[in-house]
Amino acid sequence: MRRGVYSLLLAALAPLAWTVLGYRARRSKMRWDVLGTERFGGRVDAGYFYQALRRTVWVHAVSVGETRAAQPLIQALLAAGYQVLLTHMTPTGRATGAELYAKAVADGRLRQCWFPYDFSWVWRRFLRAYRPSCVVLIEREVWPNMIATCKQAAIPVVLVSARLSAGGKRRAQRLGRVLHEAYASLTAVMAQSEDDAIRLAALGVRRPEISGNLKFDVQIDAARIAAGRAWRTRLGRPVIVLASTREGEDEAFARAWLDATATAGIRALLVWVPRHPQRFDEVAATLRAHGFQVQRRHVAPRIMPAPTTEVYLGDTLGEMAFYLGAADVTLMGGSFAGFGSQNFLEPCAAGSPVIIGPSIYNFQDAAADALTHGVIEQVASPADALTLALQRVDAGQAWREAWQIRVHGWLSQHQGATQRIMAVLKRIVAGPR
Repeated sequence: MRRGVYSLLLAALAPLAWTVLGYRARRSKMRWDVLGTERFGGRVDAGYFYQALRRTVWVHAVSVGETRAAQPLIQALLAAGYQVLLTHMTPTGRATGAELYAKAVADGRLRQCWFPYDFSWVWRRFLRAYRPSCVVLIEREVWPNMIATCKQAAIPVVLVSARLSAGGKRRAQRLGRVLHEAYASLTAVMAQSEDDAIRLAALGVRRPEISGNLKFDVQIDAARIAAGRAWRTRLGRPVIVLASTREGEDEAFARAWLDATATAGIRALLVWVPRHPQRFDEVAATLRAHGFQVQRRHVAPRIMPAPTTEVYLGDTLGEMAFYLGAADVTLMGGSFAGFGSQNFLEPCAAGSPVIIGPSIYNFQDAAADALTHGVIEQVASPADALTLALQRVDAGQAWREAWQIRVHGWLSQHQGATQRIMAVLKRIVAGPR
């Protein structure tokens, strides 16, 4: 497929895409600005922070996972004196960015806006409005018209912490020339692993380098972890955190927990944290339909769960570090229903043992290495996960201390992607004048 055909198809399908996004916006009750000015490359505010004497690095982080993954790199850019323009596709990603970089937003060093639609005329308008010196894409966000327009404007585009599964490679190859040209036009690509680099090279990337995974460098909010641990101490019961669950996992986990709580001697609290806020009410309804006594955190965050509460629903944004701090064991959502797993590195960094399901393609190399080193454990089903979690709760302090030694050493070995990426960016973009 040529880029012209791609553009025509994009224009033809745009009304349908906007309808779907509008539906998602209404369902989530969050601001998406589907047809807003920023989605078409314009600026909403007249007081944009651009300063001619400082370089602007545009970082695109599509949603929550990429926004959190970009955190160490964005902090390094800000510390080096660059301005940062941070774009997002989703409102949850934008809310996460606003929380993580509140100080930089307040003092004008970082600006957030929506990622525009991939039309060439939109990107020309966007580049005139924001004048970035460089574009940094996180993990796998490759948009043909955006990359082509930046190339025409002589703006370097760098893909960092890049990953590409075997399935992703096959899907990309079906699009043919349009994606091959986009990958070939990237100024630099920093891959998470050697396997990722090989697959990216097959799609047209020239001389991919290996930087490692930015997610190993993410620093979890220590104050919130401490608050979660204090909450767990006050609770006086073991806590199993079911983190970042996705659609398709609810029924199986609800049935498995129902079976577990019917067993004599089970007194653990299941803290259930859905991945997306639009699913909070849906998950609460599912749990109550199974007869659970559920307490929702957003209703009364300062009231401790009663001894009879079986599920504590973590229906708040920006508190994952709190939940992970409270966890005796974490079960990783997205790995039990074919979504490739959510980020299991965060609970590891927070000091919580992790159990994952069979679907791990988003973290294939990291998960395989973690399993080899005994850092995480893998099971086949939600029922197996809860059974193993309850065993780990009862395993005792000696087992937990041995695990903490393993995970600390393993995480340390894989850190450093931020420094390697910054070295490349500094070669590409002249530093602040």
